[in-house]
Amino acid sequence: MIKNKPDNIDDYIRSFPEETQILLNELRTTIRKAAPNAEEVISYAMPAFKLHRILVYFAVHKNHIGFYPTASGIENFKKELSVYKTSKGAIQFPIDKKLPLGLITKIVKFRVAENLQKASIKKK
Repeated sequence: MIKNKPDNIDDYIRSFPEETQILLNELRTTIRKAAPNAEEVISYAMPAFKLHRILVYFAVHKNHIGFYPTASGIENFKKELSVYKTSKGAIQFPIDKKLPLGLITKIVKFRVAENLQKASIKKK
């Protein structure tokens, strides 16, 4: 949906209508709080948060916000995500509904712990 690759998350968010920007800023703030040491990056033309490796991505689509916490992020919260359309690595949050910020927080914190564990194993 975005035409040019954005340079940063601010550019990405500014490219959408105001009501969508509100949702994206809520999502961004929620991720930042859950992963305060993560770096904001653009990867595959999507906003992403990185801690040793990518934690999560998100992207706007016509009728939903795609949230991409990798397969493990979805598998570990399968029951709570059952009300949303999901695939192996993606969750679709309808663009006309409030985001489940508490659930997003839990998923991001899970991904932080997972990435930190993988990084410590790799160091050994």
